[in-house]
Amino acid sequence: MSEAVDVAIVGAGPYGLSLAAHLEAAGVRYRQFGQPMDLWRARMPRGMYLKSQGFASNLSAPGDSRTLAAFCREAAYPYADYGLPVPLDVFINYGDWFAAQLEGRVERKMVTSLAGEQGGFEVGLSDGRAVTASRVVVATGVEHFAYVPVELSGLDCVSHSSVLTEPSDFGGQEVAVVGRGQSALESAALLHENGAHVRVITRSPGLIWNGPPLLPDRPWRQRLREPEAGLGSGWATWFYSRQPALFRHLPEQTRVYRARTALGPAGASWLRPRVEGQIPILAGQAVEHVKAGSDGARIVLRSRGGEQADLTADHVIAATGYRPDLRRLRFLDDALRARMHTVAGTAAVDAGYQTSVPGLYVMGPAVAPVFGPVMRFVYGSDHAARTVARRLQATASMAVPTRLPSLAGAAGR
Repeated sequence: MSEAVDVAIVGAGPYGLSLAAHLEAAGVRYRQFGQPMDLWRARMPRGMYLKSQGFASNLSAPGDSRTLAAFCREAAYPYADYGLPVPLDVFINYGDWFAAQLEGRVERKMVTSLAGEQGGFEVGLSDGRAVTASRVVVATGVEHFAYVPVELSGLDCVSHSSVLTEPSDFGGQEVAVVGRGQSALESAALLHENGAHVRVITRSPGLIWNGPPLLPDRPWRQRLREPEAGLGSGWATWFYSRQPALFRHLPEQTRVYRARTALGPAGASWLRPRVEGQIPILAGQAVEHVKAGSDGARIVLRSRGGEQADLTADHVIAATGYRPDLRRLRFLDDALRARMHTVAGTAAVDAGYQTSVPGLYVMGPAVAPVFGPVMRFVYGSDHAARTVARRLQATASMAVPTRLPSLAGAAGR
């Protein structure tokens, strides 16, 4: 037998916490499961800074009392809307502070299964109990979607950048970082600054660096020519930042391509002095394969002109990004997953973030091919949380299921 609830939120990162704040304001009953800010606490390197500007790093809540700026004032941390990078530890503390203000406290249990039947859902929890919900919102982050190319996979001497939490562990070692985006370049800088001997390998002919932020008090002609928005400057970036509801009307092929390629890979302007002239960059070199040996990794590279070269390293960091895929959400029951329409392997959702399974919602990076690249950033939590909360409030009159018998065949059991 299961406890009953109106809405169950799976995940307690920026998207899940933002949704909880809006549901509370709307008077919608919910329960939330997960470890608050776990991705940021357990899957990001110590010493990291957020790439987003301060004003674009807010979790979403009604009013303006729970912004990052408000937290920094209260906790006496330095803060600026523009030009001052946000340290990882400050952002984690902000998320914890935000979570502590929620009336419905986050239940620190992991969701181990999610199945649907008889007009409701059963959410299995890591403590062995289960919750029956009328509606479920999956608000997990990218932690399930780390991507390692086949030529780098399956080796002990290779790690995805998401597990590089302590750069100091590699002090004195030879480390090769594969990639050219913010994660690759900041990982390389942190490793170098913690005593590792680092080289960056990229198949592209060179690195791309974002320019400094364009301040909002520029003359209006400059602002009209190149507006500044949450994800950066320029009209295309403004569209990605501000118009996710319009983005979903673009042709599917365009949406999928833009969700993966827009806004990167590139490094933040403030990171550039920590990389250029400090760390060797092996540009125009594709990793053909990696072999593990007793003394580390042997990396075989091939240039654009076809020349082959060998490189050795104690360890390889694959800063190769994330690729959302519903099949990697292990807690989803196979039968439930089969009922979900997909786009590029991720959830196809409607204007209210609802999947093809009535009552099941998905928000965050997993729906970037629908709502655009803003879903890969904290900045996207505002549109997602407000939209989903409105939809859930409008349908809150649905009866909460009484107590359903335990559903057979739930994933992970």
